[in-house]
Amino acid sequence: MFGLYDMAFGSMTWGNIIMLLLGGLLIYLGIAKDFEPLLLVPIGFGIIMVNIPLGGLMVYTPDGLPAESATLGQLLQDIADGKVGLMNVLYAYGVKSEIIPFLIFLGLGALIDFSATIARPISLFFGATAQLGVFVVFFIAYVSGLFTINEAACVGIIGGSDGPPTIYLTAALAPRLLGPIALAAYSYMALVPVIQPPIIRLFTTKKERAIYMKPQVREVSKLELILFPIVIFIVAVLLVPKCAPIIGMLMFGNLLRVTGVTDRLAQSAGTVFIDVLTFLLALTVGSLMTAEIFLTPRTLAIIGFAALAFVFSTIGGVLGAKFTNLFLKEKINPMIGAAGVSAVPMSARVVQRMGQKANPRNFLLMHAMGPNAAGVIGTAVVTGILYGMLK
Repeated sequence: MFGLYDMAFGSMTWGNIIMLLLGGLLIYLGIAKDFEPLLLVPIGFGIIMVNIPLGGLMVYTPDGLPAESATLGQLLQDIADGKVGLMNVLYAYGVKSEIIPFLIFLGLGALIDFSATIARPISLFFGATAQLGVFVVFFIAYVSGLFTINEAACVGIIGGSDGPPTIYLTAALAPRLLGPIALAAYSYMALVPVIQPPIIRLFTTKKERAIYMKPQVREVSKLELILFPIVIFIVAVLLVPKCAPIIGMLMFGNLLRVTGVTDRLAQSAGTVFIDVLTFLLALTVGSLMTAEIFLTPRTLAIIGFAALAFVFSTIGGVLGAKFTNLFLKEKINPMIGAAGVSAVPMSARVVQRMGQKANPRNFLLMHAMGPNAAGVIGTAVVTGILYGMLK
């Protein structure tokens, strides 16, 4: 009124209010319920940051995409003129450029122990069959008419249960949907202990769930641990060249872990380095969820398709394990196939709990960690396939 400043109260809409409540809910779930707090807390606060009008933290173009500077040299002037905000910078140079998702995969590789996968190589097959949800939902989302083929691929990749590949593919193929897709992916990953058990019970018998597996897995040599990331990278990239950036970062991080002479690098990559990248990524993802973009019928469809993707991925893993049992003299517990859904280590813990409930002698955690770690490789390869087909 006095021409000195504008207050945001008069510009608030019901959509903004709903999104502020959603952001608060995510922060509550992260803090009070311990649902993926490292992700949901910064995502929730990012939602709050951009849904208060006139803040200028994220500026959008008329077509609903984050504004960007034409050149790096123009960036400072655009910030001063209000043409871009702080979160625009993080989005353009961290997420859209794909740097943050790639580097997070490096840190993830430094954290993952592939010894259980190496000890039982059939785990790689379960990690592959657990990608069923990606392709089923890709097809359903496309034929529904709600999404373009690029958008349908990004909805389908949620079934891989791995955040960085989902963000990488969506930033490349459907950046407008990045906020809703990332939120759905990380939210359902937190709900794996709720989603998977009824599906596993539906597709296995009580007798199958009680199959006993010796708790020990074969001891893996240091040479095997060192060769594994190198061989997997070469084979995967020869088969699917477009997965090279993701699988390369993952395997390089794992190589740092297992060499025995790069412990400092592996520790840095798996702790402070990945933590910083995670909160920057999550905060940026939250800032992409303005009321105008998030409160649409397509967001509800994404949430529904995401649940379906997790269901079919679990089914694919279980059926893959049951299929291999047709050829094995010493049967494996088919529940470990469900851990091929690469929500590390939550899906493996689900199998462990269900295994002990069915047979108190069972200790399936290490057996389930094989498919669990293999699922990360499977999702990276499938992301490369979709990227190569559609980009």
